[in-house]
Amino acid sequence: MAREASENRELIATWDRLERRARDLIELDQLAENDSELEKQVAEERASLAKELRSHELDLLFTDPYANHNAVITISVGQGGVEAQDWVEMLMRMYLKWAERRRFETEIIDESRGEEAGLKSATFIARGPRAYGLLRSEHGVHRLVRISPFDQNHRRHTSFALVEVMPELESTDEAAVVINPQDIRVDTYRSTGAGGQHVNKTDSAVRITHLPTGIVVTCQNERSQMKNREMAMKVLKARLFQRQQQEAAAHLDQIRGQVMPAEFGSQIRNYVLQPYTLVKDVRTGLEVGNAQAVLDGEIDPFIESWLRWRLGQSSGVAQAS
Repeated sequence: MAREASENRELIATWDRLERRARDLIELDQLAENDSELEKQVAEERASLAKELRSHELDLLFTDPYANHNAVITISVGQGGVEAQDWVEMLMRMYLKWAERRRFETEIIDESRGEEAGLKSATFIARGPRAYGLLRSEHGVHRLVRISPFDQNHRRHTSFALVEVMPELESTDEAAVVINPQDIRVDTYRSTGAGGQHVNKTDSAVRITHLPTGIVVTCQNERSQMKNREMAMKVLKARLFQRQQQEAAAHLDQIRGQVMPAEFGSQIRNYVLQPYTLVKDVRTGLEVGNAQAVLDGEIDPFIESWLRWRLGQSSGVAQAS
C-alpha cells in the first residue's frame, strides 16, 4: 500500500507539472505573434511537451490492479519438436534482452533442457516498474516460421511456444491463497542445470505438484533445497492466485487471457524469418519488418499497441453492457 501511494503521488505530480507547462506554452504562444525568436521557442517547447506527453500517456493504459507487480513468466514448448524447443530458448532470450534494455532485474527459476537443443520449458521473474502490466501483453501462443537449422534438407518449419505471464504476489496477496499441505506433493531430485558441483551432487531441485488442480512447479536454480522449495511455493501461489482470478472473472479475461493450445490457429503473434521477415500481432494487426530487432528484445511497439487495443476492447465491453 505504501508503494502504491507513493507511485500515485508521483503520478499526480507529473501530470500537474505537465499541465503547468501546457498553460505556460499557451501564454508564450500568445506573446509570440510577429516575434520570430519567440515563435521558435514555442515550436521547440511544443515538440518537447508533445514528446513527454506521449511517454506518459501509457500511464493511463495500465488499468489492471496488478500492473505494478513484478512478472512471473513461463515459456513452454508446443508443436514443432526440436524446432519448438529452440524457439522456447529464442523467446527466453528475447524477453531477457527486453528486460535488460529496461534495466529490470531478472531471476531464472527453472529451465528444462531439450535432449538435442533448446528448452522444453523455462520460468523466470522480471522485476521492475510495471513489469506485469507490460509483459501481460505477451501471454499466449507465439508462432515461428523459418528454415530449420536442424533440417539437412533446409525446409521451412513452423514452431509454437506458449508464454504464460502471472503477477508475482506480494505478502497481502499471498495471504488470500491458502494451500492445504495435504493437497501438495513435493519431490526432490538432482539439478540438471548450471550451479556447480554441490547442486549437481545433491537433491537440491524441488518439484511441487498441486493435486487438486494438477499444477506442477519446479525450481532448481538455488543451491539450497529449502530456498528452491520456498521459491517453488511462491510460484505455485502465483499460479493458484491467477486461477482464482480467472474463475472469478473469466468472461472479462482480466488476468491471464484465454488458455490456448500451442498449435496452428491459436497464436497471438507470428514471427516469419523466411521467405521474408515480418513479425505480426494477430490481435492488434501491428506489423514490424525487422524481425531480428524484435528477437533482440525490441518488443515495446507490440506492448504499447496491445495496451491501447486492450483499453479499446474494455471500453467496448463496458458500452455494450
